[in-house]
Amino acid sequence: MTTKYDVVVVGAGIVGLAHAYHAHRRGLTVAVVDHADRVAGASVQNFGHACITAQSGDALEYSRAGRSHWLELARLAGFWAAESGTHGVARHEDEFAVLEQFAELRGPDHTVLLDRREVLDRLPIADTDVVGGLYMPTDVQVDPRTAAPAIARWLADCGVDFHWRTAATSFAPGIVHTSRGDLHAGTTFVTVNHDIDRLFPEYAERGGLVRCRLHMMRATLPVRAPLPSPLFTGWSLLRYSGFENLPAVADVAARLQADHPDYVELDLHQMYTPQLDGSILLGDTHVREITTSPFQNEEGFEVLLTEAKSLFGVDRVDVTERWQGTYCSAPGSEFLLEEPLDRVHIVTVTTGIGMTTSMGLALSSVDNALTPVQRPDSRSRLTAHN
Repeated sequence: MTTKYDVVVVGAGIVGLAHAYHAHRRGLTVAVVDHADRVAGASVQNFGHACITAQSGDALEYSRAGRSHWLELARLAGFWAAESGTHGVARHEDEFAVLEQFAELRGPDHTVLLDRREVLDRLPIADTDVVGGLYMPTDVQVDPRTAAPAIARWLADCGVDFHWRTAATSFAPGIVHTSRGDLHAGTTFVTVNHDIDRLFPEYAERGGLVRCRLHMMRATLPVRAPLPSPLFTGWSLLRYSGFENLPAVADVAARLQADHPDYVELDLHQMYTPQLDGSILLGDTHVREITTSPFQNEEGFEVLLTEAKSLFGVDRVDVTERWQGTYCSAPGSEFLLEEPLDRVHIVTVTTGIGMTTSMGLALSSVDNALTPVQRPDSRSRLTAHN
């Protein structure tokens, strides 16, 4: 068994796979280590939505940089991806004010304001209370069940070694100790999402890292036409960093708090993403805990069903699957990036934008860790620079 690699990636979620992809593109030898027997966890439990436009700061930069790689990987690895964009619907004047401010901020290349009639022409939703909307054309979506597994298979076919059912136990510069023996690595990326608290607990505790669990569903609805893209609602305006500093957001937050305190308690994010088979993914709610409870109350599902019926103007929602998604969360941050040991890099997304940012984040991470820099003694070596 090969035990020596230029790069070892611990964690076969989408962030880890993106690191393996970018390292492989450099012509490096790469291994991926994961305790599971396949891609699982947050990378297959999500909406499959690369929500590029609604980000800000580093997340926006990573999202934009990663877009072309998502599309290229879809071609190479053979999974479905759509340049569908994202629609947002405003059902109150304060929500439309946020969309107007956002469109002015991002400009016509990234946003298209829609009036009431345009929204109803584009989207199979009820006409009740619709004020207007927004279209964000550069967003992308994939099938979350197939995209990451397809990337893993393609990387394996290209010569990346996958060590499944293998747990990383500890690290030293140049060495990853695993449950099946040591792997020697020029550079190591630890991309295990919320499980970073099991490998480097001091960094997780310092950053306030917890697990965020979600109510999620897959369903079919008797809508008059297919949903053409992922769909945001007013609750989304409280969720994404691209909206949070806009003046009108405070009015939306105050009204939703007054009208739906029970929904606020659930930390509701009411959004929808269409799937190839015509079904729609519905979600989600958010509960943050260090250790996730295995028990999920029915209230969250009832809220999602009630709001879906109201938005789409249907009398039934036929649920085919329910699940509890889990991802990493930390207060006041979107990424945990650390180098606890020489050439060992922690890379964790600390909010629910792993699919959105993974490709660009990994590109930046690999470039920063592996780009040769000139030392004072004039000899060049691979080093991490932060």
